[in-house]
Amino acid sequence: MLQTMTTSDQAAALLDVAIVIPTFNEAANVPKLVAKLDAALAGLAWEAIFVDDDSPDGTADAARTLGRADRRVRVIQRIGRRGLSSACIEGMCATAAPLVAVIDGDLQHDETLLPQMLATFRADQSLDVAIGSRFVAGGGTGDWDRDRVAKSAFATRLSRRVLKADLTDPMSGFFMIRSDVVRRIVPGLNAIGFKILLDIMTASPQPLKFVELPYTFRTRELGESKLDHVVAMEFLIALYDRMFGRIVPVRFAMFSAIGLIGVGVHMSVLFPVVRLWGEGTFLAGQILAAVTAMTANFFLNNALTYRDRRLKGAKALLDGWVSFCVVCSVGLVANIGVAGFLHDAREGGWAVSALVGVLVGAVWNYALSSRFVWGRY
Repeated sequence: MLQTMTTSDQAAALLDVAIVIPTFNEAANVPKLVAKLDAALAGLAWEAIFVDDDSPDGTADAARTLGRADRRVRVIQRIGRRGLSSACIEGMCATAAPLVAVIDGDLQHDETLLPQMLATFRADQSLDVAIGSRFVAGGGTGDWDRDRVAKSAFATRLSRRVLKADLTDPMSGFFMIRSDVVRRIVPGLNAIGFKILLDIMTASPQPLKFVELPYTFRTRELGESKLDHVVAMEFLIALYDRMFGRIVPVRFAMFSAIGLIGVGVHMSVLFPVVRLWGEGTFLAGQILAAVTAMTANFFLNNALTYRDRRLKGAKALLDGWVSFCVVCSVGLVANIGVAGFLHDAREGGWAVSALVGVLVGAVWNYALSSRFVWGRY
């Protein structure tokens, strides 16, 4: 049975801690998690802030239903904004509680550790972060298979290259932190990917004082895991941003990397056209290759470079693709024009002509698509 606080009770209780729960398609888990928090945090003044990325399964509505009877439950429903890290940041900045914890909505984190985290802060006023660790003595990864353990260990080794602390579990998504520390660090957070703790620990100008507390990772009961190859890619992107982002912004680096893939697509289309039908077909082949590469670049950029505002659904993708083609038309014209001119002038042959054309159009493609395709959403 959930505890229902009266208005007078809520007015009298000073918040001890806020629990931020980033969600996507976790409607069935919402009431279960609130009930678990209610049991684990008995006697404490707390609030749960669900930050939902507009889940199609009605996660936000499930939380609102609970919030009508229990004012400790609040909801931030994000429209047009996506990503676990950015959701955590919004939730952590939306509370007046002196301490804020982050916990997944899939019930895999052990909420019974929260009172112990809170006790460590009360015992040590200089503590900044209390982290739930799967790898410190007493912790565990539950039913993880050997492959997943190995991948996590590899990611941990990589993350230590940018960390200012020797954490056993820098990939943990379960931790508690002082709210004033978060607010101080927020301007330096990159909000990329799923590993908000790594972002926080590397963004602080001064090393944060932390403690790691053991817990065992649970098996997901309902829903599907959010872990996929794109999540792994986002982790690598976040590491890149911390190491080199000030030199070359991460989004531009991603766009450029995909542009290189586009070069491969471009040449793979152009080469057989020229070889099969002769160099007299170069201009037609260049047009076909440029359009094919541009289409490939659109879908890759939508999935990776602009994942936080990616377009979904047939209509949105079609509109986005058309917009991408339109706003990149200047770059495409420059691509074809420069390549055609160099080819006709016999400057370096058809391959060099094609590559120079691609390079000329690249800067236009990035600037215009960032502003007019994904920047509109």
